[in-house]
Amino acid sequence: MAERKTIYLNPTPVRMWHWLHAFCVITLILTGIQIRFPEYFGLFGSYKNAVRLHNTAGILVSITFFLWFFYYAIVAGTLAKLYLPRKEELQHGIWQQGIYYFSDYFRGKPNPHTPTPENKFDPLQKAGYLFIMLAVFPLQIVTGMALMYPHPIWGIIDMFGSLKTLFALHFLVGCLLCAYLIIHVYLASLATPPWSRFKAMWDGWYDVE
Repeated sequence: MAERKTIYLNPTPVRMWHWLHAFCVITLILTGIQIRFPEYFGLFGSYKNAVRLHNTAGILVSITFFLWFFYYAIVAGTLAKLYLPRKEELQHGIWQQGIYYFSDYFRGKPNPHTPTPENKFDPLQKAGYLFIMLAVFPLQIVTGMALMYPHPIWGIIDMFGSLKTLFALHFLVGCLLCAYLIIHVYLASLATPPWSRFKAMWDGWYDVE
């Protein structure tokens, strides 16, 4: 049997941010479903309640996003190191990791990437997180704030169509985040044992071979 060791992978500020951010995102998804399909989904009671809770969660998730950026970019200073794929990862690592997730994992082969505190994410994760956190989330925040406070930027909104266009963009980006959440949970479950990644995000400690 392969020897295993325990490493401290996720410091306390990261874990606190992760679960607060996850709670806000799930709240946004559920309230967003009720806002979009009020005749089929009424978990939060009235339509007004869903909108109010959605707006509150939107403000909170905006705050957690800036906390994430501030921590990794300023406090830890590891934003580029953790989230920007290196040249060799772009050339070879993404391909190798893709083969692992779509083929080698199901044949019992080892993961080509071993997480460390300095290099937690494999090349595919880096590319995915970079796209989600620095492109998709900012777009969702901007469109959400524009829907909450349209009057100061009405000229810009009118230039690109209407509130319906803005709402459609916000909804489509939300669907993309829903898909990301499902993929995120699935990939986290591919560790050995399957719950080890979730445990590491709860107490910080992760077992690696």
